[in-house]
Amino acid sequence: MKEEKRLSLGEAVTQFLAHLSPTDREKAQPEVFKFVRWYGADRLFSEITIPEIANYAEQVAVSSPEPLKKLEPVKSFLSYARKGGLIKTNLAVHLRVRKVPSRFAPTLKQLPQTPVSLTRQGYTDLEAELIALRQERPRIAEELRRAAADKDFRENAPLEAAREYQGQIEARIRALESILNSATVMEEKKIGASKANVGDTVLLRDFASDEKVRYTLVSPSEANPMAGKISIVSPIGKAMVGREIGETVEVLTPAGVLRYQIEDIVQQ
Repeated sequence: MKEEKRLSLGEAVTQFLAHLSPTDREKAQPEVFKFVRWYGADRLFSEITIPEIANYAEQVAVSSPEPLKKLEPVKSFLSYARKGGLIKTNLAVHLRVRKVPSRFAPTLKQLPQTPVSLTRQGYTDLEAELIALRQERPRIAEELRRAAADKDFRENAPLEAAREYQGQIEARIRALESILNSATVMEEKKIGASKANVGDTVLLRDFASDEKVRYTLVSPSEANPMAGKISIVSPIGKAMVGREIGETVEVLTPAGVLRYQIEDIVQQ
């Protein structure tokens, strides 16, 4: 048992990835490695606490448009660790994104019409998404019609699923309409402006691994980490805004401070 209690997070992850198929390993590895890097590979697995797990879920929720998808590989890792006896506590159940009950959610009229600044590409992307969602309405209506034709409403799962999906689509449509109606498109910056800002693509070099990563700074409405678009309110985004080529930026994580050097700024 002593060996298990002193197992490091990095060692535990190595065991987890080794038991996966090559395909599953390739899918899980990026997110699991991010989790390990956040706390440090040398951190004792037994020292990870429930509040830390909950805080990690919150951090992913504010920095990713698809937090549940991002957290799934990490949740699988924590479940594997519990079942395999690597940890005593079921930490996986605490890795969740909080949802506000609908009865407490503000109505559309109560939502403040806060103006947002979007890049020209970001405005175009959101506009295209809105058009695509509006075009979904006839198909969803047809699914509802077919599901409602089943008169046994007591166990009509397809009807409930169609209604839930329709609600999600309509909510997204309203959100996009609100954003686009109040948005301002940023003007092209003059050549020679040297500080990183919204719309710029920043090339960073990680001091620890010498790895180079490229991020585009965008407003929270445009954030899409899968496409390399980082919100300016995320920890890394905040650290980059207003900085110049050659400067060192630092991002605070539970494992310590991650340090990057800005190698290049490609401005909008």
